[in-house]
Amino acid sequence: MKLAEQIQQADWKKEKHVPVIECADEVKAGEIFEVKVSLGKEIVHPNTTEHHIRWISLYFRPEGEKFTYQVGHYEFSAHGESAQGANEGPIYTHHEVRVSLKLGKSGTLFALSLCNIHGLWESSKEIKVV
Repeated sequence: MKLAEQIQQADWKKEKHVPVIECADEVKAGEIFEVKVSLGKEIVHPNTTEHHIRWISLYFRPEGEKFTYQVGHYEFSAHGESAQGANEGPIYTHHEVRVSLKLGKSGTLFALSLCNIHGLWESSKEIKVV
C-alpha cells in the first residue's frame, strides 16, 4: 500500500477532518497575501487529549510544473495533557494557521492535516496570479 492511498478527501462542509484553505482566488504577482488553513469550519473538530489535530502542512504546485513546494509545516503540541490527567492541562493549541506568501505564477495550494485517530486528510484550492 502507498501513502497516497491513505490520504482522505471529502467536502469540508460535511466532514470535520478536512482542512479548509481560505484566501483570495486571484492575487497579483509578487504581492504578499494571507492564507488561512483551519479545520472544523462547519463541523467542529474536537481538541482533546484523546482526539486532536497534530499538524497541518501547506504546499504549492505551480501550474504546468512537475514539482510541489512546501510552504510550511505547523505542529500543534498542547492538547490539554497534564500530570493531573487528560484534558486537565492549562493549554490547548487551536488547529488553525495563517501564513503570508507571494506567488510568481498561478497554481494550486494543497493542505494536508493529521488527526491522531482518523489519519491524513487533504484539500486544495486553485490560485490565479494576474
